[in-house]
Amino acid sequence: MGFTASHRFARMSARKAGLVMEMIRGMPLERALQVLDHSPQRAAMLVARVVRSAMANADEREADLEALYVADARADLGPVLKRMMTRSRGSADVIRRPTCHLIIELEERGKAEA
Repeated sequence: MGFTASHRFARMSARKAGLVMEMIRGMPLERALQVLDHSPQRAAMLVARVVRSAMANADEREADLEALYVADARADLGPVLKRMMTRSRGSADVIRRPTCHLIIELEERGKAEA
């Protein structure tokens, strides 16, 4: 049984957010937060907020925060917002603004291995 948190409809591509998620997957909680706080990617700030939210959810259910690790971290595709931009001679281009869903699941180290 894990502790999850998510940020739905984050305004960034799932590919860019997925690179940050891949960095922290499997890390202990404190190490993952250190990596995210010092990462230059824009997605790292949003992912850190989701990790802290999952940590608060675990604290609500009285989990051992020292034994937590990032069991699952993924960025799923969200809907794409399509906008029109005018071009020359009466034509138009489509601007695609991707979104994604950031999902973090934490588990306790001792219980996951048993």
